[in-house]
Amino acid sequence: MPFAGVDIGSVSAKSVIISDNEILGYSILPTGADVEDVARRVLNESLKKAGLTESDLERIIATGYGRISVPFADDKMTEISCHAKGASWFLPETQTVIDIGGQDSKVIKLGENGTVISFVMNDKCAAGTGRFLEVMSRALELSMDEFANLSLKSLKPCDINSICTVFAESEVISLRAEKKPVQDIIAGIHKSVAKRILAMSTQIGILRPITMTGGVAKNLGQKKALEDTLGFKLLTPKEPQIVGALGAALFA
Repeated sequence: MPFAGVDIGSVSAKSVIISDNEILGYSILPTGADVEDVARRVLNESLKKAGLTESDLERIIATGYGRISVPFADDKMTEISCHAKGASWFLPETQTVIDIGGQDSKVIKLGENGTVISFVMNDKCAAGTGRFLEVMSRALELSMDEFANLSLKSLKPCDINSICTVFAESEVISLRAEKKPVQDIIAGIHKSVAKRILAMSTQIGILRPITMTGGVAKNLGQKKALEDTLGFKLLTPKEPQIVGALGAALFA
């Protein structure tokens, strides 16, 4: 029987359909203002890709910050448990998950079969999240793709000392006025996020291998900055944005 997971994040909504431990279809859409509407649309789109209808589903579990606004879900689970379960399915060797989403970041230490041993979460401040990077890219008048790739060309990252998004943006504007190379400014921004994640990680004592999930995992500049700061390579699922939704489907 097919099962579904729906993950409503602050920036994007994701849905995954699985059956017999295989992904049949998935979808990713911008969350927008109407959470209930996007939850329905993202589920229907993933069902269409799987060649199914909602009546074919045995069970649906919702996760993410907007999970309470998914009325058709049979149950709801926290994104911590779902990211752990999904990352373990994609990469069974995973012992720690670093998830950087739109408005929060998480470090999760795993036990057997993707169970959660401990975790730490930054959900009170935009620093160290995808939203932080979006604000910085706008300050530099760059698309996110340009922003992500330019930092890979940096030879001397700038120092961004503020962890507050507002003050960090002011630093970035000042560095631009000083004619600092854009790639070095962006590399400094990525390094500041990495330092934030490192500080979170030390609170729970991370184990390797580490898997990076969330939309920011697609940002190669940020991934490299994390690897340089942590001192080792990170694993990344084929589609890092659907890890939470996959975990919800597996729980279903």
